Amino acid sequence: MPAERDIGLWAWRAYCGAVGDADGEVELSVRVVTKDEIRELNRDYRGKDRTTNVLSFPAGIVAGLPADAVRTLGDVVICADVVAEEAAQQGKAVENHWAHMLVHGVLHLLGFDHVTDAEAGRMEGLEKQVLAAHGVPDPYRAR
Repeated sequence: MPAERDIGLWAWRAYCGAVGDADGEVELSVRVVTKDEIRELNRDYRGKDRTTNVLSFPAGIVAGLPADAVRTLGDVVICADVVAEEAAQQGKAVENHWAHMLVHGVLHLLGFDHVTDAEAGRMEGLEKQVLAAHGVPDPYRAR
């Protein structure tokens, strides 16, 4: 599992990659869970009774807050065991796969998705751009 500092850094990079230079404070929570917990969350919130690598729960807009209030993005939930297993299966450095999952999760908080081919192309392109700018190879490149 990456250090807390690295988790924050990748979340910030994803945010800035998507919205440009941040003009205020933002916050989000990142929770690392077991396979059982991520499966339960995936089942209860998405209707998919299986483990997954990352889930995102956007906070949405809170009406009535002052303009200078900290923007809360939401929660990113990551299963460390699944990330490690996928990295090994895909021949990736586990640190790079963690970076990808953090960027992917934060982009979901910002409204990006990959349901349609067009959405997937846009989201994956941004993921690759953010990761490449910081030395992580294309996570979608076939091995």
